[in-house]
Amino acid sequence: MRILMLGWEFPPYIAGGLGTACFGLTRALDRLGHDVLFVLPREADGITGDRVRVVGPNAIGPAVTGQSASTEPEEMQACPEMEDSSGSCVDEAEDFVRTRFVSVPSGRRSPYPAFASEEAGSVEQIMQAGRSGAASVGAASVTTKQRLALAEVGIEAPAAGDFEGSSPEHYGHDMIGDAKRYARLIASLAETEDFDVIHAHDWMTYAAGAVAARLSGKPLVAHVHSTEFDRSGESVNQTIYDLERLGMHAADRIIAVSRLTKSICEQRYGVDGRKIQVVYNGIDDDRIQPEAGGMIASTDKIVLFLGRITMQKGPEYFVRAARRVLDKYDDVKFVVAGSGDMAVGMIEEAATLGIGHKVLFTGFLRGRDVDRVFQMADCYVMPSVSEPFGIAPLEAMKNDVPVIISKQSGVSEVLTHALKVDFWDIDEMANKIIAVLRHPPLSQTLRQHGPMELRRLTWEDAARRTASVYEAVRSSTLVR
Repeated sequence: MRILMLGWEFPPYIAGGLGTACFGLTRALDRLGHDVLFVLPREADGITGDRVRVVGPNAIGPAVTGQSASTEPEEMQACPEMEDSSGSCVDEAEDFVRTRFVSVPSGRRSPYPAFASEEAGSVEQIMQAGRSGAASVGAASVTTKQRLALAEVGIEAPAAGDFEGSSPEHYGHDMIGDAKRYARLIASLAETEDFDVIHAHDWMTYAAGAVAARLSGKPLVAHVHSTEFDRSGESVNQTIYDLERLGMHAADRIIAVSRLTKSICEQRYGVDGRKIQVVYNGIDDDRIQPEAGGMIASTDKIVLFLGRITMQKGPEYFVRAARRVLDKYDDVKFVVAGSGDMAVGMIEEAATLGIGHKVLFTGFLRGRDVDRVFQMADCYVMPSVSEPFGIAPLEAMKNDVPVIISKQSGVSEVLTHALKVDFWDIDEMANKIIAVLRHPPLSQTLRQHGPMELRRLTWEDAARRTASVYEAVRSSTLVR
C-alpha cells in the first residue's frame, strides 16, 4: 500500500504524544512492507538515517517550487529518534526502509496552542533552510484545479506575489495560518505523487488531507488523536473546531484512538459512528536499559507527573493530591516533568499550599532523560481531565513503574493492572498514591503485571489494524 501520511510532529521535534504515535505507527507500517510518504511542516533534517531518502522542500516538485524537477533530493545523516544523553544520534535508520520524508516550511512546531511558547528553537532557526532555497509557492504555481479544491475547504490560494515560505515573517506564531499554508503546499504535492490512500493526523493536517483527496480522488483517513474539547474543555477555539469537523466529515474513514474519542466524534462533531474505527496506540517492544544514577538525589519516595502542564492534563489535581499525601506521609517528593501555560501557576499553587519544597518542576524532558525520570519514580500519576489515549502510562509500565490513571482516559479502556481514579477526586487520588508507596505487595503486583499487558499493545498490532482500515476504505461504498 502506498500511503500519503500527513503529520505535524515527528521525533526529534515533538511536544506531546502525537509525535510519538506518528513515529511508532509509521515505523510499524514500514516494517509491514507499506510505502509511506510522510509530509512534515518543517525541514526534514534530524528525522531519518542512511536507509531513508530525505526529500527536502526544494525537491517536492516543480508545481511547488517552480524549479526544475531534475533537482536531486539531498541524502542526510540524521536522527529519527530522540537524542541520547550526550546529544548524539540514536540510530534508528534500519527502522525506515520504505518510508520517505518530505517537509514543507513552517515556523510552528507544536499543535498544542498552550504549549507553543515552550517550544525549543526559534522561527529564525526554522527558516534558515528557507533562505537557502526552501520551497516557495507563488500564485503562478497554483492551478485552477488546486484553487477550486482549496476553496472547497475554505482556503484561498496565495495572491500574486505572495511567495509562501520565502521569508520568516510568513511563519510566525500563527498555527491556523500555518495549517492553511501547509494545505496549499499539499495541493501541489497531491498531483505529483502516486499513492493509494491519504492518512491525516489531527486537526492541523485535516484541511490538507481534504484538499489532497479532492485533487487525487483517493480516499482520506482522518486519525483523531485528540479533539478541541479534550484540549480546551468547553472553551473551544471555533476555528480549530471547524477544521476538525471539516476533516472528520471529509474523511471516508476515521481512526479514533479510543472509545472515548469515538464518542466525542459522534456527539460533538455529528459523525456517523459507522465510519469510525477504534485503533488503540501502542508502545515499542524494545527493552529499556537501566540508567546509571538518577536525575534527583533523594532518599524520599518519588511520585511523578509527566506531561504538558495544561488544563487537559490536570496538573492542579496532582498538586492538590500531593498536599493530601504530605499531610499523612512526609517522606515523599513530587516531580512535575513538562512545560505548558499552567507551569507558573502550578509553582505558585505548590507554594501557596506550603509544599513548594516538596514539588520539583523539571521543565520539558526529552530522550533518555524521560527514561531516567521514570526509573527514579516509585509511582506515576496521570490525572488528565480528558485524555484521548495516554501513551505515558505505557512508558511508565515499560520502566516497571506502578501507575495511577484518570478514568477519563482512553488508556483506562485497555489497562487492567493500573489503579484508576476520577481526575477530580483528589482524596481518592491521594489514598491510592499512599497505598502504592506504603504497601510493597501492591506495588510489586503492579510492577510485575503491568509490563505483561504491554505485550498486546504493540505498534505492529496498531499498524495491522490501520492497514485493515486502508483496505476497507479503498473498497468502501461510503462517499465523501
